[in-house]
Amino acid sequence: MFYAMKIALRYLTANKAQTSLLVFGVAVGVFIFIFMSALIGGLAEFILARTAGDLSHVTIEAESQDPELLLPAESRTVLLVQQKDSSRSAQLSTVDAFIPIIEALPGVLANSRQISGGGFLKYGALSRQVNVTGLEPDKVSAIINLDSYLVEGSTELGAGTIMIGKTLADDMSFRLGQTIRLQADTGIDAALVISGIFETGSGAYDRGQAYVSLTTARTLFALPQGVTKVEIKLTDLYDADDTAERIEAVTGLPASAWTEDAAQLLDALKAQGQTGLLLKSFALVTIIIGVASALLLSTYRRRPEIGIMRAMGTPRSFVIIVFVSQGAIIGLVGGLLGAGIGYLVLLAFPPREAFRPGNLPIDIAQGAYGIAILLTTIGAIAASILPARSASRVDPVTAIGQ
Repeated sequence: MFYAMKIALRYLTANKAQTSLLVFGVAVGVFIFIFMSALIGGLAEFILARTAGDLSHVTIEAESQDPELLLPAESRTVLLVQQKDSSRSAQLSTVDAFIPIIEALPGVLANSRQISGGGFLKYGALSRQVNVTGLEPDKVSAIINLDSYLVEGSTELGAGTIMIGKTLADDMSFRLGQTIRLQADTGIDAALVISGIFETGSGAYDRGQAYVSLTTARTLFALPQGVTKVEIKLTDLYDADDTAERIEAVTGLPASAWTEDAAQLLDALKAQGQTGLLLKSFALVTIIIGVASALLLSTYRRRPEIGIMRAMGTPRSFVIIVFVSQGAIIGLVGGLLGAGIGYLVLLAFPPREAFRPGNLPIDIAQGAYGIAILLTTIGAIAASILPARSASRVDPVTAIGQ
C-alpha cells in the first residue's frame, strides 16, 4: 500500500502543471458547492426570519360564536339572535390559568397575551383606520422583535402611550411625543401620546398597525378580563404543528400553527432546497468527470510503464490501488483547497444576525465544508475506478511494444 501511494505521488508530481490544473478545477467545484450551500441556507434563514420568524408560531385564538338559531335549520324561516357585544363574543376568559402549563411545554420560547381589534387614529380632520393590538408591557418584543425595528422613541408602552409604524407617521404627519386620539370599534376613544415609531419594511404593516398597552386595550375594547388571543414563539418553528396539537390536548383551547396559513411558503422553501441540491450535484458531477478524464489520459500516457510493471509480475490489484490513490489525493487536496478558499471568501459577507434587505444573505455556518470535502474525495475515488480498471487490463507485451 505504501509503495502504491509512492508511485501515485510520483505520477502526480511528474507533470506538475497538469496536476495543479486538475486540483484547481476540483477546488473550484468544491468552492461552488460550499458557496451554494451557504447561499441557499442563508436565503432560507432570511426568508424565515422575515416571515415566520416575525410571526406567532402557534396562536391560541377564541373561535367566533355563531348567532343562535331560534328555529330549526331545516325551516325556511330562520331567526338569529344578534350579539349585544360582538367584541366580547370571541375572547379567552380562562387562558391565564393555562399560561404556566404552556410555558412549561418543551420548545416554547415565549408567549404574549394580546387584545386585538380595529380602530381609527384621529388628529384634527385627519383619520386613519388601523389594527390595534394591546401588549403586555414586559413582552412587547416577545413575538415581533419591535426593539430591532424601532426608529424613534422607545418600545415601552405605558397606560397612555401608543406605538405606530413609520409609514403611518409619515402619511399623517405624526411625530414622536404628539398626542393623538384613538377610537376603537367599540366607540370608546382615548387620548394617547406617541412613544415610539417602528419600521419593519412591510408597507401595509407599517401603515396600518398600532400598539398600545394591554391595560389601554382593555379600556378601549371593554374587556375587563381575558384576552382575544395568545401568541407563542418556539425555539424551532418547524415544531409548530406538534406543539399546537399538544396545547389543544393539554388545555382544550383552540390552537393553530403558522404552517396552516403558510403552505405556499413551505413549498417555496422546499423548492429552493431542491434547487440548491441540484446545483450542488452538478458541481460534484463536474468534479467526477474532470478527475475521470484526467486519469484516463494519464492511463493512456503511462501504458508503457504499466506494461513493464505487469511484465514484472505486478498484480492487477496493485495497479488499481495506484490509480485509485491518485484520485483520492486529487480529491482530498482539491477539497481542502476549495474549502479553504470558500471559507475565506464567505468571511467577507455579513453574519446571519446582520442580514438586511438588499444584501446577499449568505450564512457562513451553512457552508457544509466537511460534507463538501468528504463527497469530493469519495467522488474522486469513484471517478478513478474506471481508469484504474482500464490500466489493470493493459497487456504487457502490447504496452511495452508501444
